[in-house]
Amino acid sequence: MRIADVLRGKGSAVATIEEHSTVSALLGALAEHNVGALVVVDGNGGLAGIVSERDVVRRLHEHGADVLSGPVSAIMTSTVYTCAPEDSVDTLTVQMTERRIRHVPVLRDGALVGIVSIGDVVKSRISQLEEHGERLQAYIAQG
Repeated sequence: MRIADVLRGKGSAVATIEEHSTVSALLGALAEHNVGALVVVDGNGGLAGIVSERDVVRRLHEHGADVLSGPVSAIMTSTVYTCAPEDSVDTLTVQMTERRIRHVPVLRDGALVGIVSIGDVVKSRISQLEEHGERLQAYIAQG
């Protein structure tokens, strides 16, 4: 299964936030979109980073409530692991596990075309296993 298949099932909408937006605005956007992370874009709409609920919590713990009025760029992860629609889900699963990341933006020719979470990857794997089990049962029943 490819990343494109996952996006076809879940959709390609990506919640983003501009890097100069406040962390307080970020919290509102996370709640509004009911997601755990947002892709951070620069002034030209290009990928600048990624920021998660975990980033907010850690910075609040380190620096206190003043973080809320600061820019998203101050707390985001700027080195972002990305994938392409043609990449396999199995390969991405290994990379997400090894790198301990939960959200991976999907790029095609440098343009953001989707995002895949660890939950999306697990859901696709469960679907594959169920399909495989059904085929085995059908094979055995034909016997």
